[in-house]
Amino acid sequence: MPPTPRIVIIGGGPAGLMAAEVIAAAGRPVMVYDRMPSMGRKLLMAGRGGLNLTHSEPLECLIDRYGVAANRLASAIAAFPPVALRTWCESLGQPTFIGTSGRVFPVGFKASPLLRAWLQRLDRLGVGFAPRHRWLGWDDDERLLFSGPDGGVEAIAAAATVLALGGASWPRLGSDGRWVSILAARQVAVAPLRPANCGFEVPWSDLFRRRFEGQPLKPVTLSFRGVVRQGELMITARGLEGGALYALSAALRDAVEADGRATLTLDLRPGLSSGELGRRLRVPRGSRSLSTVLRTAGGLAPVAIGLIREVAGNEAGSATSPDALAALIKALPVILTATGPIERAISTAGGVALDAVDEHFMVRAKPGIFAAGEMLDWEAPTGGYLLQATFSTAVAAARGVLAWLDARPGSRP
Repeated sequence: MPPTPRIVIIGGGPAGLMAAEVIAAAGRPVMVYDRMPSMGRKLLMAGRGGLNLTHSEPLECLIDRYGVAANRLASAIAAFPPVALRTWCESLGQPTFIGTSGRVFPVGFKASPLLRAWLQRLDRLGVGFAPRHRWLGWDDDERLLFSGPDGGVEAIAAAATVLALGGASWPRLGSDGRWVSILAARQVAVAPLRPANCGFEVPWSDLFRRRFEGQPLKPVTLSFRGVVRQGELMITARGLEGGALYALSAALRDAVEADGRATLTLDLRPGLSSGELGRRLRVPRGSRSLSTVLRTAGGLAPVAIGLIREVAGNEAGSATSPDALAALIKALPVILTATGPIERAISTAGGVALDAVDEHFMVRAKPGIFAAGEMLDWEAPTGGYLLQATFSTAVAAARGVLAWLDARPGSRP
């Protein structure tokens, strides 16, 4: 009698590995396939920023961060909330702490010790790994097709499948979004993948780009359509990046897509009122240049002064009134003309439509096929929310697999 097919996980990132752990811990045989030579590469990339696992704010506030997807994600996050994620992390020998911003990190600020311990646990649970295998879809017998490291194609029968293929950001780490066409061909509703938590393009002059590319602009307050964020920006060759910008990126992206541009307003001196800044700028200029006055009296760094000249042009030089100059510094309009490349975005929006999956994240058009993580159509700001929903949906999908199999006679090995 042939052996009962294993449960197949496609994608060896955080979602795939978490789904594998939950299923294997329940005594089910699991095999994880990934197109890269090793597992967890995107988790290691996240570790470069200290590995912000989740956030400590009240659960209802955390769930609200997922915007229009909040209602669909609420039960999964409530079933595997931040406290459960922190407990899991500690069980792997990596205790966590809450930073001053409320974000949660491993004490060691690294992903590699966590990943090593995790892979060892999965090995003990009997999870199998098949690296260098790209998923190609299904054959006519509904077997999973993979191109293997030798260039051949393998057909795999699966008891159930969890798709955890990620979005389309940082494709060199594994998630390249090629799965979209595979699912669309099977009549699965997939929203187009778009950059999220991304930078934006600004048509800098060659002079400004050469002088200020790579320089940080801080502190700065950003505002768009009544939403205000403070932090820092980075001048890039193509435009702007930075944490404060990422927090506004969803609204800015939608505006750019709809109108071809979006006007971001910068306060280059957030610590001063417009009136106080105007008072400081009233000092007699004498023979000093405008740049010198802005630096000495206005307290602006050269990059901020360069940005004022770049954006305002003649308006900056002709703003002879200190109050007018102060108003410009406090509300400098920067025109964004496009999002940065999706390949460089921190995450992506779009993916398998939440209406296309049931409450256990099983694809309605493909019974026995579940989806988890970033390949589902949700987005969230940075701050721990991305990994939290990734882990929570993976746990929910894995539990859904177990429930689905338990309801099918003869599904156990």
